[in-house]
Amino acid sequence: MKKKLSGLAILLLASMPGISLATDKIVHFAFNNAVVAATQSGKLDGSVKFYLADIKPAGQATVLKTITIEKKTNAFGKQDQVSCDWALQSALISLQDDAKEAGADAVVDIVSDYDNEYRDNEKYECHVGFLMSGVVLKAKLAKLQP
Repeated sequence: MKKKLSGLAILLLASMPGISLATDKIVHFAFNNAVVAATQSGKLDGSVKFYLADIKPAGQATVLKTITIEKKTNAFGKQDQVSCDWALQSALISLQDDAKEAGADAVVDIVSDYDNEYRDNEKYECHVGFLMSGVVLKAKLAKLQP
């Protein structure tokens, strides 16, 4: 029994450098897919609209506050897009709550800002590691007026 435990301990220790050296990879996925999925599941109620960088909403947007939000989720054994969309949905829920609290009805000029700013009109950036996936969004909470 001791030999089996010792062998298992050696095997686990030998695998640790590989786990600890696992690096993040950067991936990009469609932003709207996560928004639609979160809305259809009821996680987002539709009262706050989301606009990626350089997409202008109809009417005048009065910026109330600039915010940065970071969300991470378990990535172990999950496909990259599944874990990344989950992290993005968590960020969107927080942005919706913050917008409502600030009296805003839109989140505008949304950019990914993990280590460097990533601007795209269709995609968001996600960092995927061995155990965790994460997104960082920088955005402006705004009140829209026609």
